[in-house]
Amino acid sequence: MLSAWFVFLVALAYLCLLFGIAYLGDKRAGGGRSLVNNPYIYTLSIAVYCTSWTFYGSVGRSASKGLDFLPIYLGPTLVFLLWPVLLGKIIRISKVNRITSIADFIASRYGKSPMLGGLVTVIAVVGIMPYIALQLKAVASTLEVLVQASFDPMIDGSALGTWAPDTALVVAMVLSIFTILFGTRHIDASEHHEGMVTAIAFESVVKLIAFICVGVFVVYVVHDGFRDLFAKASEVPRLSSLMSIGEASGYGGWVALTLLSMVAMICLPRQFQVTMIENVDERHLRKAAWLFPLYLLLINIFVLPIALSGLLLFPDGSVDADTFVLTIPLHHQRTGLALLAFIGGLSAATGMVIVATIALSTMICNDLVMPVLLRVRPLGLSARADVGGLLVVIRRIAIILILLLSYFYYFGIGESYALVTIGLVSFMAAAQFAPSIIGGIFWKGATRHGATIGLVLGFVVWIYTLLLPSLALSGWLPIGFVEQGPAGIAWLRPYQLFWLEGLDHISHALFWSMLLNIGGYVGVSLFTRQSDVERVQAALFVDVFRLTDAQYLSISWGGSASVAELRDLAARFLGEKRAENAFNLYMRGRGLDPDTQQVADADLIAYTERLLTGIVGSSSARVVVASVAKGEFVGIDQVMEILDEASQVIRYSQEMEQKSRELERATSDLRAANARLRELDRMKDDFLSTISHELRTPLTSIRSFAEILADNRDLTSGQRTEFSGVIIRESERLTRLIDQILELSRLEAGRMEWRMDSVDLTAAVEQVVSATQSLFADGQAALRVKLPNCLPLVYADHDRLIQVLVNLLSNAAKFCRRPGGVVALHVEIQPDRLLLHVDDNGPGVSPNQHEAIFYRFHQAGETLTQKPAGTGLGLAICREIVNHFGGHIWVAAEFTEGARFSFTLPVAQPESLPVASG
Repeated sequence: MLSAWFVFLVALAYLCLLFGIAYLGDKRAGGGRSLVNNPYIYTLSIAVYCTSWTFYGSVGRSASKGLDFLPIYLGPTLVFLLWPVLLGKIIRISKVNRITSIADFIASRYGKSPMLGGLVTVIAVVGIMPYIALQLKAVASTLEVLVQASFDPMIDGSALGTWAPDTALVVAMVLSIFTILFGTRHIDASEHHEGMVTAIAFESVVKLIAFICVGVFVVYVVHDGFRDLFAKASEVPRLSSLMSIGEASGYGGWVALTLLSMVAMICLPRQFQVTMIENVDERHLRKAAWLFPLYLLLINIFVLPIALSGLLLFPDGSVDADTFVLTIPLHHQRTGLALLAFIGGLSAATGMVIVATIALSTMICNDLVMPVLLRVRPLGLSARADVGGLLVVIRRIAIILILLLSYFYYFGIGESYALVTIGLVSFMAAAQFAPSIIGGIFWKGATRHGATIGLVLGFVVWIYTLLLPSLALSGWLPIGFVEQGPAGIAWLRPYQLFWLEGLDHISHALFWSMLLNIGGYVGVSLFTRQSDVERVQAALFVDVFRLTDAQYLSISWGGSASVAELRDLAARFLGEKRAENAFNLYMRGRGLDPDTQQVADADLIAYTERLLTGIVGSSSARVVVASVAKGEFVGIDQVMEILDEASQVIRYSQEMEQKSRELERATSDLRAANARLRELDRMKDDFLSTISHELRTPLTSIRSFAEILADNRDLTSGQRTEFSGVIIRESERLTRLIDQILELSRLEAGRMEWRMDSVDLTAAVEQVVSATQSLFADGQAALRVKLPNCLPLVYADHDRLIQVLVNLLSNAAKFCRRPGGVVALHVEIQPDRLLLHVDDNGPGVSPNQHEAIFYRFHQAGETLTQKPAGTGLGLAICREIVNHFGGHIWVAAEFTEGARFSFTLPVAQPESLPVASG
């Protein structure tokens, strides 16, 4: 058994280590050697999403609902894989506008409205309190388990102790001290808390290692691998159901939780802080887009195995499933591993508490307290007070109050709920910001009134359907409020509102809150008008990627002020030295002399406002600057003119780029057309050259033999008969060539008449064999035909098919080796076509001629090196005919003992498929 003091000292030492890491991070940042300018540190800081809910609560949910814990992590995975553009746009807007928090983001988008910023702050504080209470509960409960748990074979599940709330109070106070040290050393809330981010990244590594170590122990030490564990669990009916997707919540619950976690990934104040505000380089998002989903995968691999192992080990339910990560190692007397698991859970909890309270304290200071101070006593300006010091005090008090309120929530309500349930309540509250954020960066027409009404309606539904029922279930309200509805009105039951039944309470609350939130947001925006400032801010947010920093500065103020007044004003927030340096650097960058310049123009006023925005938020910064600047916000016509000019430049640039691409395409097409024309011209010359050669050969023979007959009157009758026969054959050859030229011309021009029909290939082959038998009459060559039985009909022109077969068999007979020549015709049946082969054992066709042989009179410089010249146009005609049939003809490259000509024929349509003869 571990000593309480020992565990407490280990936890305190770990927190001191975190503080040392944070101090190192800040020190290196001050020396220009930033640690956070690294995509891996950035990604690990985003892993603050994995809180004690992940470390303990996911196991608890898995123990009761199996794989239904996965949607909480599927949502963020989808956001980073599918919505990096959305995240990138929010990051860019936050950087350009020096946004300090999610409240400042929404308020700035909708006209820098103090009221809207305050509303968002109230919703965030009330909604996130349960989540911080969750962390307090996790730390306090696990501390009790670690200290009081017995090493006996069965661990007493009541070991959570009666003094857990007091432990939670101690934890809350310790965390408040560390949060103050972590997050309130800088006045400028838009500046990066590099030390905090470094410490959070370190914590993410610790909790991942700790959880994986427990998982490996459970799977490979307690059990003999995953297969053994799942086999044992499958033998228990109650456990086998936990390994099925959607078994507990149903697929509708999966969808609801996935959507809820997707928007929570953007709208939770702590996630907005680390993902948007603390980002130092937008390019880091590219790495995080796949690295953060990988982190979520790794930390969830062992959730279900740990849950199943705990249920097998404690089947009577004597141990809270949320503590299985600790109780399983303790049961097996692995105290060191249990202590490591506790440190991992402490990391998960403290990381969330530190970031969330820093974000909430900034919102409370800038969007609740400062607007009140400015309204009641504008800045306390008459006293020239150190406003920066006042802001630090306010934020530190806010941190303490937030943690105390969270403790009271845990003390009064949190002990009645599982960790996951508490977390989902906070997720639902944060989800109410989604319409205002996502709609605000894509829809210019959204108005401040629409955003306000949408947030109010969504928040009221959240209170009614989730917060009030939690009070009733904890005994603070009558339970009849949940079971019968207020005053017994059944259709107002918070879990079956307006008779909507069949949904779990989270899906039910999500449906009604989003319906009213989005409905109010869109509906009111359509029927209300934007103020001048709203129109400008809408354009700045929606078109953030189109405008430069200079354009942002040039559209805020139309008046002027004294440089000294602006410098003094900034000094009260930033400090004398920092304000002096900032003004000197900016003015010298614009070519102005800081020592002689007395009157500040609109750009310097806007720059001062941006400086103060990072400290007190956009709404308060406008009020503060307006107190000393003599002039009003620049007129809407002027602003929209600037924005229109920027848009026109962008559109002109895009049009020129488009025209350039079109010109490149046109130039490329022209080059291709010129090349094609040159090729056609060359092909024409080659065609004429080859045709003239083919015509010249028989004509020369005819003329030669005619001259012999004319000059030699004394030739015998036999010689005259022989020469006359030659003349006749050459004349016939000439006639065939002319006919082939005309036929090929008609084929290529599409003027050939076709009689396409179902053809009996067996009968056609028999006809071809009969027509070509004279080619094999001398006995020096043989024709072998092999046809499968029951050949299907083919779709072709009967006469043209006969022509192709005769041509191929004639060529094969002509070039086969003699004596001993063999010509073979055989057919293969394929699924939707027939494959025909005509083989000979002649000299064959060289590989570089396999294609050219079918384009004998269409390609330049083609000469058959192994087949004799004078083959005519037969193969070219065959190619055109087979192509028209829908087939393909080629010379088989793998055939080495002669030549093989192959071609395909399509099978006739099913209705024309009677079995052919043979």
